[in-house]
Amino acid sequence: MQSHADSYYAASAHSVLDHPALHDNLEVDVCIVGAGITGCSAALNLAERGYKVAVLDSHKVGWGASGRSGGQMIFGYACEQHTLKKLVGDTVGRQLWDISIEALTQMRQRIDKHNIHCDLANGHLHAAVKPRHMKELESWANSLRQDYGYDSLEMWSKEQVRGQMSTEAYLGGLYDSASGHVHPLNYTLGLAQAAAEAGAQFFEYTPATRIEQGEHPVVHTPHGVVRCRHLLLCGNAYLEGIAPDIERKIMPVGTYITATEPLGEERARQLIANNMAVADINFVLDYFRLSADHRLLFGGRVSYSGLDPVNLADSMGKRLRHVFPQLKGVKQAYTWGGYVGITMNRAPHFGRLNGNVYFAQGFSGHGIALTGMAGSLMADAIAGSAERFDLFSRIPHHDFPGGRLLRTPALVLAMTWYRLRDLL
Repeated sequence: MQSHADSYYAASAHSVLDHPALHDNLEVDVCIVGAGITGCSAALNLAERGYKVAVLDSHKVGWGASGRSGGQMIFGYACEQHTLKKLVGDTVGRQLWDISIEALTQMRQRIDKHNIHCDLANGHLHAAVKPRHMKELESWANSLRQDYGYDSLEMWSKEQVRGQMSTEAYLGGLYDSASGHVHPLNYTLGLAQAAAEAGAQFFEYTPATRIEQGEHPVVHTPHGVVRCRHLLLCGNAYLEGIAPDIERKIMPVGTYITATEPLGEERARQLIANNMAVADINFVLDYFRLSADHRLLFGGRVSYSGLDPVNLADSMGKRLRHVFPQLKGVKQAYTWGGYVGITMNRAPHFGRLNGNVYFAQGFSGHGIALTGMAGSLMADAIAGSAERFDLFSRIPHHDFPGGRLLRTPALVLAMTWYRLRDLL
C-alpha cells in the first residue's frame, strides 16, 4: 500500500487523517470513486445536502494529481477559450467560460468557509519565451476583455516582468490578478475534512475493482461491495480499467516538479517579488512558484511512456537554473511526479455512462479550480439541477488512437512535433 508521493507537499501537509479500508458491504445514496479534489468536492456538496455518501480511493485522500500538482489556479480551460468556442459555439462557449470563472470564486469561498490552510496566494503570469508568444498573449487578452468582459488582465513588457522576477528568460507576459496558487494537498485534505464533518464516509486503500451499472449501481472492492443510487467516477487518470468506454478518451501523462531547499524570505522574494505563480506558454511548458516556507517549486517535463525520465532531478535542476541561473549550487530537496489525464482536444470530459453514473475527467493539467467545480456540478445534477453539468457533454471527444497498447507511441509522435514547434 502506497502513502503519498515523497513530495514537498506530503512533507508539509498539516494533517493527514487515516481513514479505514472498506471491509464490509455498504448501501448509500451516492458512491464516489476517487478522493481527489473532484471526489472530495462532490462529497462535501452532497453531504451538506443530506445525502449518505461513501468515497473510495485506492490509496490515500489526495494521493493522485490533486495532491501532487503545481497548485496553479488559473482561469479558463487547458484548450483555451477560442478552441472551446469552435467546439461548442458562442452561446455554450460563454456559459462554459462563466463556469470556469465561478470555479475560482468557489475555491476561495470554500477555503474561507472551511478555514482550509493551504497557502492561498493571488496572481499568475503567462510568460512569453519568444516574440510570437507576445502577439499570441496580446490577442488572447484582447479577446477575453472584449468578448467575455474579463478585465483582470494586464500585458506586461519585459521590463515589467523584470520588475517582479529576477530572470532574463522572458520577453513579457500576461498577468492575471484573479488567478493564483495554493498548496494542493492541504487544499484537498481540507475539502475531505469538511466533507467528513458533514457526514461523508471515506475509505482509503479500497480500490474499485469492478462496477455494475443499472438502477442501483454496485461497486466491487477487494473486501466488500457498495450499493448506491448514484455513482460518481472521479479517478481521472487512475481509473485503471473499471470504465473502458471513458478511459479511452484520456491519456495519462507524467509531469514533474522539483522543490529547492528553503531559500529564506529575502532571497525568495528576489526571485518573484509579488509571489505570483508563473507558467510559460510553450506546449511543453515550465511552471513555477514560491512555497509558503520560501522554496522555489519548479515544474515541467512530461513523460508519455509510463516511466519517469532518467536523471529526473538533474534534468529538472537544469531547467530551473536556465530560468534562475543565480540558484546554481542550491540543493533540490524533493523531486516528484504523477499523472494528469489529458484529452485529445485538451477540453475537459464530463458526462454520464447512463442516467445515474456520472464522470468528470481530462482536465489536461488545468484542474485545480475546475475539479472542485466539477464535483459541485455532479452534486447539482444528482439533486435535480443537471443543466450546467450537461453543458459539458456538448464538447465532442474522441478516443486516443491505438487503444491501450498503441496510444502511447502515437502520442509520442504527435508531441515530438509540438516540441519542435516550441523551439521555433
